[in-house]
Amino acid sequence: MKKSPKPVPFIYAFVMLFLLNSTWGQESRVHFDVSHSIDWTRGEIFSQVSFDLARSGIRLPTGRFMAEEILREAYPRLIRTFLLSVRLDSNSTVMDMLDRGEITLAELDAISMAARQVPPSLSADFTRMNGRYTVAMEKLSALFIRHRRATELVSPLLPIPTMEYTGIIIIADTELPVQGRMSPAMLVPCLFPRVWDTDMNLIYERNMFDPAISGERLMVSYAVPDSIFRPTPSGLDGELSALLGPNPLRILARGGFGINPTDPIIDRQDALRILSSENNRRLLEEGRVLLVLNEVMLK
Repeated sequence: MKKSPKPVPFIYAFVMLFLLNSTWGQESRVHFDVSHSIDWTRGEIFSQVSFDLARSGIRLPTGRFMAEEILREAYPRLIRTFLLSVRLDSNSTVMDMLDRGEITLAELDAISMAARQVPPSLSADFTRMNGRYTVAMEKLSALFIRHRRATELVSPLLPIPTMEYTGIIIIADTELPVQGRMSPAMLVPCLFPRVWDTDMNLIYERNMFDPAISGERLMVSYAVPDSIFRPTPSGLDGELSALLGPNPLRILARGGFGINPTDPIIDRQDALRILSSENNRRLLEEGRVLLVLNEVMLK
């Protein structure tokens, strides 16, 4: 019997385009199950998206490619609401920046599209298509670094003798008195916390952070208490040791500040130990700052 000729590439592409267009037209009727979480210690936002294949009119095995394309197209929109809720500082969220016109949805969706992805997979019973995505928070943070040069920190008028440190650790893992409040509270993580001293001088803020490294590192990293009391020379976990070096300055926060208490307040003498040394001031510029909060607040 004579074999049937193979379809030419043009016909194959036309058929696939027709099928994909049909599927994409159904996307608005697809019910997605979406879950998100933030791990501030890792600096990552995790998302999981899935949908029912049969309810979406997709049949396996031919529909698998279409199901993967639906996830790829829908994911930026599905994570958008969660990204908009991320806290930037004491006063604002990503949504506030969008409302003020400081960022666009296109810029936000570009962050989503750059997420690390586990290849989409079928559930064990072959009824659902699942996607898993990880957004690096330093990429989100970099959207809001608009200065070209870090604000220069100058030595105080009355500097004090101080050691040269390799990093700065601010420990604020318990309830602290909050400036302007009657009751204490736990500090809340955010992308751009400010650091104040007990005289309410501003010691560290976003514009003091080197914009050249803003896409690679957060202005302030976060950790839980256990990670800074390890049986290592620096007392730190391996990744933290790489950030903060063998001889970090450890500071106990004296209080918190902000409408949402994101900002630690440190003793004036501790602030002078940082500001009185060019080396120590550079640690702020390089983002070699760790804020230790209660684990409940970080995950």
